[in-house]
Amino acid sequence: MHMKPATAKISSVALKHNIQTIKQKAPNSKIIAVVKANAYGHGVVFVSSAVESLVDCFGVARLEEALKLRSNGITKPILLLEGFFSSKDLPILAVNNIQTVVHSKEQLEALEEAQTPNPVKVWLKIDTGMHRLGVHLDEVDNFYQKLKSLPCVDSNIGFVSHFSRADELECGYTEKQLSRFLQATEDKVGERSISASGGILFWQDAHLDWIRPGIIMYGISPNNTAGKEYGLTPVMNLTSSLIAVREHKKGEPVGYGGVWTSEKDTKIGVVAIGYGDGYPRDVPQGTPVYLNGRRVPIVGKVSMDMLTVDLGADSQDKVGDEVILWGKELPIEEIAEITGVISYELITKLTPRVLTEYID
Repeated sequence: MHMKPATAKISSVALKHNIQTIKQKAPNSKIIAVVKANAYGHGVVFVSSAVESLVDCFGVARLEEALKLRSNGITKPILLLEGFFSSKDLPILAVNNIQTVVHSKEQLEALEEAQTPNPVKVWLKIDTGMHRLGVHLDEVDNFYQKLKSLPCVDSNIGFVSHFSRADELECGYTEKQLSRFLQATEDKVGERSISASGGILFWQDAHLDWIRPGIIMYGISPNNTAGKEYGLTPVMNLTSSLIAVREHKKGEPVGYGGVWTSEKDTKIGVVAIGYGDGYPRDVPQGTPVYLNGRRVPIVGKVSMDMLTVDLGADSQDKVGDEVILWGKELPIEEIAEITGVISYELITKLTPRVLTEYID
């Protein structure tokens, strides 16, 4: 008997394919590959090593993430997308070729007082309408002039902003954000970046000098349309195994709270994955998994370590058979749509208990 526990199979071939697809969509832009949150749950060291020769820079959220890349042999530039958190970080950025976003006056003040062994490359973050981080439009000139005058800041300052509604094609907000960004930077020297995954797919005019692919690099679309519609291939296949196949009588419930009762005699399959692995707990009855070439519905509540599926009375499935929770045969975007949990959350919430298997 041999059963595999919950395993995320991560494909380097799929990753490289997605980078090539992204390059075709934005042939004139350089690429900041976004690998924050453990490369969106895909394993940051593997992902970064697999794509380093194909991209120009890596984007992370925290300094610790950047240093992990450096200690694993990644040499391309790395950008801190949220900026540095402490003035003590600045010498570390300088010696490790780590670039930083600057979005607040506190960061500007820290740079004014900093002593660094060499200048730090800075991207000025402009708030064009996301209203989360960034310098207000009327402060851009002031920030830019001050940054220009600082000895510890590289004279080649970049400009960055972020769309808040790039996947809503008809709302008019993206056009507004883009024109504010272009206006705020038009009389300044410096490379520009505003497009993350949604901007790359849907807003060609917004590709500019640098693009920042995140979710699409992993073969997942930023909306609930399957990534393959955009030429993307899922990098992760989340799998587990059947650990039991049980005869089940009509009228009998399964699982906690007895929320589902079978309308006929059937067979129930028990799959070794649950919310302790990061699979969402509150999935609607009937959410599919993929098994032996067909979809079968989840029935009953998802437990910490297991979930149950209705295999059907005539099924031939056996203990040990592989079950796919999402991946090539079952798009994660569909699971996101059914469960109301966005795909970004599905992949980043997988727990360390899920084994990771790296494949070509």
